[in-house]
Amino acid sequence: MKPEFLGEPRLEFATNEHVCPRRGIATYGVYDAARKTRRDTINVGAVGTNECLEGLGRWLSYCVAGIEAPAEARHPNLTLAFPGIRKDRAFATDLIYGEELSRAIKDGDIKGILKIEGQHARINVALALYYEEVKFLAQNRQVDVIVCVVPTKLYNKIAVQESVGEDEKLEEVVDAAGELNFRRALKARTMHLGKPLQLLLETSLKVNQKDQQADCVKAWNLCTALYYKSGPVVPWRLKQQSSRLTTCAVGIAFYRSRDYSVTNTSLAQIFDELGTGIILRGTPVDLEKDDRVPHLKEEQAYNLLVAALEEYRIALKNYPARLVIHKSSRFDAAELKGLKAAGKALKIDSMDFVTVLDSRLRLLRKGNYPPYRGTLLHLDDGRHALYSRGSVWYYSTYPGLYVPQPVELRIAEAEESPSFLAREILGLTKMNWNNTQFDGKYPVTLGCARKVGEILKYLGEHEPEQTRYAYYM
Repeated sequence: MKPEFLGEPRLEFATNEHVCPRRGIATYGVYDAARKTRRDTINVGAVGTNECLEGLGRWLSYCVAGIEAPAEARHPNLTLAFPGIRKDRAFATDLIYGEELSRAIKDGDIKGILKIEGQHARINVALALYYEEVKFLAQNRQVDVIVCVVPTKLYNKIAVQESVGEDEKLEEVVDAAGELNFRRALKARTMHLGKPLQLLLETSLKVNQKDQQADCVKAWNLCTALYYKSGPVVPWRLKQQSSRLTTCAVGIAFYRSRDYSVTNTSLAQIFDELGTGIILRGTPVDLEKDDRVPHLKEEQAYNLLVAALEEYRIALKNYPARLVIHKSSRFDAAELKGLKAAGKALKIDSMDFVTVLDSRLRLLRKGNYPPYRGTLLHLDDGRHALYSRGSVWYYSTYPGLYVPQPVELRIAEAEESPSFLAREILGLTKMNWNNTQFDGKYPVTLGCARKVGEILKYLGEHEPEQTRYAYYM
């Protein structure tokens, strides 16, 4: 076994580069700030009770003005002050919000939902109530993104409990059979309206709450998400190596339908040179009796990749020179044959195939902190363990809640070196624009697959999905 340390991948912003999204935006501005065609306003629609809407208005005004970091912060790089979101600040964008962009839900309607027996029945009525107001805003107001604020008393009656007490997991199949989740179902039901949603709990609008993140951190995450969801924008991008081939990264994952009747390919997630993601839904997959892990047939693999790369070509007017494909389960012979045939048909010069799994391996570091993020252990020629979460030099601490678990990289076939592929995956952990803390565990090609699959399972077979990740986050 041979250890290696990979440096923190750098990100590009409007005028310079940095390792941290927050510091980069605050100091150098969002990456696309200088684009002439970029809009410099975000019209924020809102749905909620009158009390919730008032709370949202106060919170957005708080964000617009800028929020100082906590005076007692032990790790200042983790709780960087939020610079505000205005045309003359880091985001170079104004947030437009007001009564004419809001739709109030009657408190009496909420009370009526609370009296309904049965959680599924309550959720279905709540979905209909919010959908009606979201539809009105999407069709009758000039909004870019719609915030749905859920009152605490309603949330307590419709919430589906999430598992807690352990670190996130990378699953071979997204599985939540029979559940009815308000957030996921609402995003799916409103997807055809063409306006991304941001769901907030009423409690998250309170200031200086001891049991929540620091206000400046909440502002960073919310405003970056609103900025990204408002349109095809680029808050930051990975620093490119000019000597390297133009690369398209693709993640392939699976999800089960809610009635357990079929397993579908949840998506091919395509990420171009700017980190912009495109979502494609695949076709049903049959499970073999002797292998309960889903795999694509040769023709399915071929068709899925051709469709994915066609979307890439439409966006960038060209096919990539190199393709890297990530899966959370092993590649079988039929999948590899179909994927390679697709690449050959489209004249892709170089292709790499990497399985990303949760590893059972643990490394021990002297002292009280876990190994550094970027620690790579070469187990053998085809297997490598990467600490994508761990102690972070820039933060001067380990910012996680649980003992970090490395990911295992199994290289099925590759032109690039294991170190290059691991460094690329480390960089892709920083490309989830739903979180400005940069130590994500999984590459965006797979880390976002769960959220996409959880929402796609609420879409009917003939209901079209949106291709932008903004509709799923």
